[in-house]
Amino acid sequence: MVPLFETKEAKARVSHKVFAATCFVGICLILIYRLVNFPKEEQGGRRRWAWIGIFMADFFFSLFWIITQSVRWSVRHHLPFKDRLSLRHEEKLPGVDIFVCTADPISEPPTLVISTVLSVMSYNYPPEKLSVYLSDDAGSEFTFYALLEASHFSKYWIPFCKKFDVEPRSPEAWFAKKLGEKDKDTTYTQACLTIKKQYQDMKTRIELAIAKGSISKETRNQHKGFSEWNCKVTKQDHQSIVQIIVDGRDTNAVDKEGCQLPTLVYMAREKRPGCPHNFKAGAMNALIRVSSVISNGPVILNLDCDMYANDGDAIREALCFLLDEKREHEIAFVQHPQRFDNICKNDLYANSYLVVNQVELAGIDSYDAALYCGTGCFHRRESLCGAKYPKDYRNINEAKNNDNRSVDELERASKVLASCSYEKNTHWGKEMGLVYGCAAEDVVTGLTIQCRGWKSMYFKPNKPAFLGVAPVTLDIALVQMKRWSEGMFQIFLSKYCPFIYGHGKIKFGAQMGYCNYLLWAPLSLPTLFYVIVPPLCLGHGISLFPKVSSLWFIPFAYVFVAQNAYSICEALSCGHTLKSWWNLQRMQIIRRTTAFFFGFVDCIVKQMGLSQTAFAITAKVVTEDVMERYEQEMMEFESSSVMFTIVATLAMLNLFSLIGGFIDIIFLDFGALGNLMCQIILCGLMVLVNVPIYEALFIRKDKGCMPFSVMFKSMFLTSLACLLPYV
Repeated sequence: MVPLFETKEAKARVSHKVFAATCFVGICLILIYRLVNFPKEEQGGRRRWAWIGIFMADFFFSLFWIITQSVRWSVRHHLPFKDRLSLRHEEKLPGVDIFVCTADPISEPPTLVISTVLSVMSYNYPPEKLSVYLSDDAGSEFTFYALLEASHFSKYWIPFCKKFDVEPRSPEAWFAKKLGEKDKDTTYTQACLTIKKQYQDMKTRIELAIAKGSISKETRNQHKGFSEWNCKVTKQDHQSIVQIIVDGRDTNAVDKEGCQLPTLVYMAREKRPGCPHNFKAGAMNALIRVSSVISNGPVILNLDCDMYANDGDAIREALCFLLDEKREHEIAFVQHPQRFDNICKNDLYANSYLVVNQVELAGIDSYDAALYCGTGCFHRRESLCGAKYPKDYRNINEAKNNDNRSVDELERASKVLASCSYEKNTHWGKEMGLVYGCAAEDVVTGLTIQCRGWKSMYFKPNKPAFLGVAPVTLDIALVQMKRWSEGMFQIFLSKYCPFIYGHGKIKFGAQMGYCNYLLWAPLSLPTLFYVIVPPLCLGHGISLFPKVSSLWFIPFAYVFVAQNAYSICEALSCGHTLKSWWNLQRMQIIRRTTAFFFGFVDCIVKQMGLSQTAFAITAKVVTEDVMERYEQEMMEFESSSVMFTIVATLAMLNLFSLIGGFIDIIFLDFGALGNLMCQIILCGLMVLVNVPIYEALFIRKDKGCMPFSVMFKSMFLTSLACLLPYV
């Protein structure tokens, strides 16, 4: 029997291996140089301490470079065959439960959330086998009202999408795009105008209710679900709420064409002060339990509320992996890359992750251990619920829901499953569902599933299956990175460290692949050393690198040039421009010296029991002037964040050191130029990378420039560092 998908190895892997081997030799020579040229006592204590620090930094960078090669050593890609799936499985396609999670109606507006819900309700998939669940962790009646409005609008939107093959299926995203050649069709144009007016009217009603801060009595009387808000409901204190808005079993639940509508459910799990709710992991686990009673689809797709469906056939493509007769029984989940529809031309904040998506994640897939990234992932329900492979394996079509209880009975039963007390003395959050106690609950959950014997796959289709909203301000981008780096380093320091927990359970290459991300936070330390100590040493005339005329200079030059040349080629091959590659270099330095460093510190503090895990929600809404600057590729520094103080201080330190170093060489000791050339180059590159920082400090006058308080603090700290004796 022909397979439902095929796998192909990426090209140019041999040339990469040759390149990696030569770089490895260069790195070894650099470390040897550090050891054999260790400063003697008469050369001064300052240089000795700086030398020890730079050796440790070089050593960590070398280890991390080796780890990064694990995800580049063997890269593969998959190609599904949807036509074969239809021929063999059309009559027995499994039920699919789609989980959409939201946590704050301000940071994640209800109109944004329902666009995602409407996009997944419109999939090219039998509606009677499709169930959509919205988890509202804020318990907001405005989100419930928006979902109720969306259920009415779906009766028109779903048939419109399928009749005209609309892509993307998010109304907000689709109406924001040009309608294209089909505009010439009068029938199509009229349908567009009608559906757009209906959508705008719906949005207006929702936004007016939110602006007023209340929902009219007339509207509240239209659905019994509003009675849940008759008592006091706050974001952190409310009862469990489960409302089946559209019952897919009801023959009267049809769209305007008479076709069945998918099941649509609103859930707000119970939250009480003093009761740990475990953030998104807790919400997902409540969804798993509630859905098992209502629909019990053997396949689960989970999405963030801003990650809308961009391809109507995404479910069918994923099922090509989960239903393939040769390998379907061992695949636990199929992960799609996170891709965004609001990336500016040159990717100002390096949010596109082109190299990560096309190379690194595909490289981890070659070890059958694709990472679970928290959104855009199709799960086998049994593997997500703690089943071990092959001990607890069941065919994907065996899970069926034959529950004939009424809607009211199902809602009452579901509320119990979404209560705070349900998980007490159970395996939920440990051996069942998503793992608790970590900000990166998705990554650690994927690891535990793989360690139970399952395999996972990474699938990057040419047409993005899902598109989301990337941060459009530097502050938000760094907060997001801090949360990720902290959560992943927390995994490394826990019992779930891949080298310990995964030993003998997953391949060694997969263990290294995980650490490519788990070690983001400690990567901040050698980076901070390189952007602080060499510039200070330059200002004091202390050399930390070989002379340009020395043979030892060759490995340093080769590794630096070769790595950057390879990085440029890799980036260009993945779709970057030269300018976006340069922006990526800037953002890597900013992330490592701010977000990763704070993530490292917070993680250590929490490991010592001095703090608890917190979860920062990334805001999805920005003002028009911020968006205008983003589209013009101007970095945003409006807030007085401590991270911006660090960014500005490091930029000023390198600028002052470069100027001071040149002055000393020209007027005091021109012969020192050869000894300090490497440090001059490093400082020079840092200055070039930080040009937008200098502009924000001294040139720009718009609202996105550096606040005066940040400029004052950075100037003070830089002056202090340069004037004090270097110890």
